[in-house]
Amino acid sequence: MAHKSRLGGLIIDCEGDLEPAATFWAEALGGAVMMEEGDRYAGIMMTSGFWIEVQQVNARPGVHLDIATDDVVAEEARLVALGARRVEAIEDWVVMEAPTGHRFCIVPASGGLHGAATWGGA
Repeated sequence: MAHKSRLGGLIIDCEGDLEPAATFWAEALGGAVMMEEGDRYAGIMMTSGFWIEVQQVNARPGVHLDIATDDVVAEEARLVALGARRVEAIEDWVVMEAPTGHRFCIVPASGGLHGAATWGGA
């Protein structure tokens, strides 16, 4: 069965207060903050339509990618075959590690998969 995936977004991990971090990155990158009260995530909508998210973490700040897909299980299998490994499953997404040691997430697509690559059979 064929499935689709595409780059879903860039995630900026931060320690400390989420709102000032999101405001900084939105202003630095020319986007608009979309805060969700009580959440540990803040979205930044770029004029290009690209999605950036600031995520509050209890670890060292960093940056990671999300791969959005219509089939998380199939996309995980495809990426494992390329050399990635599963780190953990959280709710409906999976944290992965590339052969290079970089962490990334496979997440269910929201808002469609315009421009996505198609993998697997017809």
